[in-house]
Amino acid sequence: MRAERQEWLKREERGSLTVMKAFVWSALHLGRGVARALRYIACLYFLLFSPRSNKASQDYLARVLGRKPSLLDTFRHYLAFAACVLDRIYLLNNRLDLFDIRIHGEAVVAALVKEGKGCLLLGAHIGSFEVLRSIGRGQPGLGVSMVMYEDNARKVNAALGAINPALDMDIIALGKSCSLLAVEERLQAGNFVGVLADRSLDLEKQAWVNFLGSAAAFPEGPFRMAEMLKRPAVLMVGLYRGGNTYDVFFETLACDAESPPTALLEHYVGRLEHYCRMAPYNWFNFYDFWKPL
Repeated sequence: MRAERQEWLKREERGSLTVMKAFVWSALHLGRGVARALRYIACLYFLLFSPRSNKASQDYLARVLGRKPSLLDTFRHYLAFAACVLDRIYLLNNRLDLFDIRIHGEAVVAALVKEGKGCLLLGAHIGSFEVLRSIGRGQPGLGVSMVMYEDNARKVNAALGAINPALDMDIIALGKSCSLLAVEERLQAGNFVGVLADRSLDLEKQAWVNFLGSAAAFPEGPFRMAEMLKRPAVLMVGLYRGGNTYDVFFETLACDAESPPTALLEHYVGRLEHYCRMAPYNWFNFYDFWKPL
């Protein structure tokens, strides 16, 4: 099962990169309006020729909607994903003027920036993580680093180079002896260090937590990192609301000192479930999330 899921994730990454390249070209040469129209063709292709993705979408949507989803629901699911992929191109090119980005919980971020302590910013494959850049308009000099596996880091850098060759994004590659030290250095410098904490990879230690009605495996690494480094952990979710509108939510994740080691993870999963129900078509893990690796 582990090998099957890893192969699926590799295919998803290859497919996403192909879609990204097509969107980059259409977005930069034809404009956002034309590119948004073309996403209907791309989504129809996935609906017709990606049975595993369809099945995973239907399983998730049944859980979050509380009813049997239709093919139209899956099509809407794909459309939301394609919209976020497309908008990523503009967000990474600093075209924030194209969007209506509404920020909730900005005081949480402002307080941390003022204190200069840095924080771990825990995201997920829901909505758009790139809208984080929107807070930079009011916080000049704020550094944001991303933590990801080395193989993914290379792919992300390649994709970013296609979007904006001048883009300088600080990426910390996991799996190295110096990775934790690099994270600690960024935090001591007052940076925000972001990690997408909803997807388990390779042999990473996992915890099974109830999510949308059944137990699912989540990686323990990001939460152990927060506990070890004694830094604030902030959940960040950027929900796509249709058109050019995004709602960005920041909230502090906390637990008592005497809480079990999984308490922070369980808090994260509970809030993630809340945002999935708030915007059900924003969840972008198109594989069977509830099967063991």
